[in-house]
Amino acid sequence: MPQSFDLSASLEDYIEAIYNIIAEKQTARSKDIAARLDVSGASVTEALRSLARKGLINYAPYEAITLTNNGRKAALDVIRRHNALKQFFVEVLGIDEETAEQGACRVEHAAPQAIIDRIIHFINFLESRPEESRRLVENFLAFSRRNPTPK
Repeated sequence: MPQSFDLSASLEDYIEAIYNIIAEKQTARSKDIAARLDVSGASVTEALRSLARKGLINYAPYEAITLTNNGRKAALDVIRRHNALKQFFVEVLGIDEETAEQGACRVEHAAPQAIIDRIIHFINFLESRPEESRRLVENFLAFSRRNPTPK
């Protein structure tokens, strides 16, 4: 079971953004984070101080931000949850990519870890039986087309 880092949804967004910016640019700066999350510089500073207090980032004003080992683990956990949910929404439920992305962003913060772990387990089960899974998903999608979800 993944380690719990006791992060709010907002701080999870920040740690994920920092990880992704570092992966793209080799370094993260406050202005990059503000632009990525469309938030003010003051909001970024407050979040960075909080993440630093939790031991997840190395932060000093006007310096590049780096992740600690625990910060990297926290970011990878958020990304893992996000990707698993998006994959489930697209490949199993037949949700379009954009809606799946938005839904994954919301659900990754709200769903208990046990539910996300079970979704991942279900995806692994489906992947272990590709022929059966393909038929099952195709039948579900055909059912959904014939019987639209009530709004």
